[in-house]
Amino acid sequence: MTDVVVDISMSLDGFVAGPDDGLGRGLGEGGAPFRPTGVDKEVGDEMSAGTGAAIVGRRTYDVVDGWGDESPFGFPVFVLTSREHPRRDVGETSYTFVTDGIESALAQAREAAGDKDVSIGGGARVVQQFLAAGLVDAMQIHLAPVLVGEGTRLFDHLGPPLPRLEQVGVRHSPYATHIRYRVENRSR
Repeated sequence: MTDVVVDISMSLDGFVAGPDDGLGRGLGEGGAPFRPTGVDKEVGDEMSAGTGAAIVGRRTYDVVDGWGDESPFGFPVFVLTSREHPRRDVGETSYTFVTDGIESALAQAREAAGDKDVSIGGGARVVQQFLAAGLVDAMQIHLAPVLVGEGTRLFDHLGPPLPRLEQVGVRHSPYATHIRYRVENRSR
């Protein structure tokens, strides 16, 4: 069975979206975008190679304008939303809009992923829902050495029981510390 892996960037003060986030400004003001090279590119390439489908939130999709006409993915993406929207295809990427909850999105993503992982990374609220439901197997946090001061925190709204994390890997560059965790879900 595929793993469900949170893959998300976060500021040192715990925010995954800061003020005025948008395309090219994932952490918002002060988030300092960069072109991945070296370790950062290796980590990204490894995650992409092991991913067969992704789940993102509608706000993320809207903030980045649906990633435009050139998708950065290369696998199916399932967008959690409360609003109906037709499926959209961009190159090798299909965007399917799921209105009936995280379990439905996960079932569709697992089927599409085959023997690869399902990535959860488009928005704190989506990650929080999956963590609270005990549906996450691993986390890849890209910890950026910036402070944004306000915005959306990753680990809010989880409620008890909190998952236990076991650090299984760490790599770093001047731009990020990439920390990999296995998640022990107490609610399973």
